[in-house]
Amino acid sequence: MRLPHNQDLENADAAIVGAPFDTGATFRSGARFGPEGIRSMSHLLRRYNPSLDVLIFDHLSVIDYGDVPVVPGYIESSYERIADGLEPIHRAGVVPIVLGGDHSIALPELRAAAAVHGPLALVQFDSHPDTWDKYFGELHTHGTPFRRAVEEGLLDPSRSIQVGMRGSIYDAGDWEDAKEMGFDLVPTDEVRELGIPAVIEHIRERVGDAKTYVSFDVDFVDPAYAPGTGTPEIGGFTSREAQEFARGLAGLDIIGFDVVEVYPAYDPAGITALLAANIAHDFLSLISLRRKNGG
Repeated sequence: MRLPHNQDLENADAAIVGAPFDTGATFRSGARFGPEGIRSMSHLLRRYNPSLDVLIFDHLSVIDYGDVPVVPGYIESSYERIADGLEPIHRAGVVPIVLGGDHSIALPELRAAAAVHGPLALVQFDSHPDTWDKYFGELHTHGTPFRRAVEEGLLDPSRSIQVGMRGSIYDAGDWEDAKEMGFDLVPTDEVRELGIPAVIEHIRERVGDAKTYVSFDVDFVDPAYAPGTGTPEIGGFTSREAQEFARGLAGLDIIGFDVVEVYPAYDPAGITALLAANIAHDFLSLISLRRKNGG
């Protein structure tokens, strides 16, 4: 959005932060270029969100913080740097919106956030629960971050919900594991049966007044609308439906967001990056609306 690039946290309410890392990917690589692609498409965005009736910058001071440092090819070293880069943002009372990067970056994001806010509720929009124990024998990939987050005490699963799971899996345990950890998992088929407004209300009831982290994987959206992603799954949601979910979170106590898994190399005309930029715009709008309403 052509925001000023600086790290003046004292005078900021929200910060756009890139995490250009894709060593956790298990199929396609290239999400390290996601932050650049999303920023480029965000030039189109404007300050007023008519759906939420809020002028973002009337209530928020927003900066583009730049990118947190990573070490391509070295996931644990990158985790340390990402967490160290994000924690000062949380300590300053600034809400980060992180542009990924593959979904493995969620673990250091949550480490940074929980170090300041304590165990968090999670609202995850995704076609995969990302709660595998291991993938290719490794503990850290974009398919494992939320299991590790529960093991480390970063999340309160009883207040957390995962929405949009679909596609082929290895066996039924891939989803049952998430439920056994305490997550409320709502597959796409169930969303279609219940209807989006009912699921939004369920999300709000599940989270309640807990401090919440929102993680949006663009593969939540059908590849017809978001082809530029690492692990696409057909049968997903439209870009308009994704906005409906995001806007339905208005009023929740959200202390951080991410938008992940944008792969510009697989993104004709930049439509996936445009989707991600607009979701980030809705996230900024949610923060601004909460401030407008006294939150």
